[in-house]
Amino acid sequence: MSGAEDSSSNPPDLVNENTTSTPTPKMETSKTEDSGGETDDSLVIVDPSDVVTDSPPEALQIFSIGSEEDAYSFTFHEAKLQSVLAKVPEDCKVSVVSVVGAFRTGKSFVLTFFLRFLNLLEENPSLVEEDSQWYNQLESVGNKGFEWKAGSERNTTGIWMWNQPFFLNGGKLAVLLVDTQGMFDHETTMTLTTCIFGLGCLMSSYMIYNVDKRIQEDNLQHLALFTEYAKMAMASNETDRDKKPFQLVEFLVRDWQHFDDEEESAVKMAESMQAYLNDEVMQMREANDLKETREQINDCFQKVSCFGLCHPGTKVTKKKYDGAVKDIEPEFLKLLDLYCRRIFSDKLTPKIIHGQELGPQEFFNYTKAYAAMFADGAKFPEAGTMLDATASANNTNARDEALKIYKEVMDRIAGPSCSSFVNVQQLEDDHKHNVTQALEIFDARANFGSSKNIQKSRRDVQIAIDEQFVSYRKLNEQRNPLFGMEIYIIPLATAGISYLVKFFVDLTCSHNVCISTSQLLKEFMSFALCFLGILVITKFEQIREFYDRIQGMYKAMNQPPPKPKQD
Repeated sequence: MSGAEDSSSNPPDLVNENTTSTPTPKMETSKTEDSGGETDDSLVIVDPSDVVTDSPPEALQIFSIGSEEDAYSFTFHEAKLQSVLAKVPEDCKVSVVSVVGAFRTGKSFVLTFFLRFLNLLEENPSLVEEDSQWYNQLESVGNKGFEWKAGSERNTTGIWMWNQPFFLNGGKLAVLLVDTQGMFDHETTMTLTTCIFGLGCLMSSYMIYNVDKRIQEDNLQHLALFTEYAKMAMASNETDRDKKPFQLVEFLVRDWQHFDDEEESAVKMAESMQAYLNDEVMQMREANDLKETREQINDCFQKVSCFGLCHPGTKVTKKKYDGAVKDIEPEFLKLLDLYCRRIFSDKLTPKIIHGQELGPQEFFNYTKAYAAMFADGAKFPEAGTMLDATASANNTNARDEALKIYKEVMDRIAGPSCSSFVNVQQLEDDHKHNVTQALEIFDARANFGSSKNIQKSRRDVQIAIDEQFVSYRKLNEQRNPLFGMEIYIIPLATAGISYLVKFFVDLTCSHNVCISTSQLLKEFMSFALCFLGILVITKFEQIREFYDRIQGMYKAMNQPPPKPKQD
């Protein structure tokens, strides 16, 4: 499919203005890069406070691809992804909506409309909910999004993510929009195309496969090629091989020409597209290779769906098109409205890997592991490599979750915000109980991959918890009213000795030297008592709590036993 053919029937692709650059391939990190430019490729947890999050809304290139000279190596721009995920609360889940497909078929055009819909939904929910023609509020799709330019040449390179998450379901779900490099152009090898497709698939919870005019057999074969391979790679045992590793793929058929009636409702059009998928495209064939292709797709995705968009109008395909909404066919806008509502509904699910819904840090860990796996774009990763990467990220997420749970509970018992002293033995018991719970959480999540690596990660959890407990123990010791009693005893002893010496001097000597000495001792004693008073005031609350506990224990010990009941 040539670029000229694609651009003649579909809107111009929209990209970031810096897409044509090719950075020097290396792994970027915001935490581990030293002055010499070397980086540590190990998985690290980056503190969101270290990441700049106040940048204006724009698309960020999180993966760039090198040239033939550097073996088409993938560069993971780690700090950019972290800057996006730092805007997502820790307890929020992440959903990734991506668009993949052939180059110059209008992928970025659709994504820009997604942006407009989500922005309006965020700014004025009632407008979008009540007005099915919200798009009339827009004068132009313009360049304030995934930037666009007309022509038949490739624009988008690598993988891009919008730097502002959108929150749905009452703020519980953060939606990330992802645009990918167009496939099947004259500059991209088949292996590199498969890698881009594969990385997009691994990252996505809702993957839109953009196709032109109809779903062809090669579209199905390309989809099956990677997904079946990935399913084998991600399966660590026979049980996993029976599970569907990916969530949803949706064929978005552009310039669909076979709607029954131009006046047909948008809902009817959506239904006819699903029927087209089920009854024609995915219907089992007698030929073994055709049958296997469809089985592979169904075995890899939990859901396969389809939606169609009619032609947006001849004005949209012109090179001089400036993004004006008035130049877009009304029927196309109606379908696009229906499509936006279909995707960004309360049915949109978080990204799930091995049954676990991913939060921002977990999603980052998996993406970083996959980035290292796809570093060599000229070579598709081996199945074992993919399994190791997924298992490694899963172990990291299990470790983080176990530590998080342990810290949350222990912070309430003896954390920095606590003021009460906890009995040493009680603190030890609480620690042991919470260690058991944390390790149970780790064991439940770290459930695939090498048992040796799982055990190593489990030991790391134990070591990290033990180190954390040392901090809790020190904090608790400092809250003990008897902790540092020497600071009370010294001024008290000083005042007492000064008093006794003064009393003896006053009693036995009336010389001027003795009188001066007595006065000096009096001032010394006053200073010591004032210092002691300040200490008592600052520690009063802890001393009172300690006194109340001692008093309670004394009353309990001296309380007479209850009298036996008389029949």
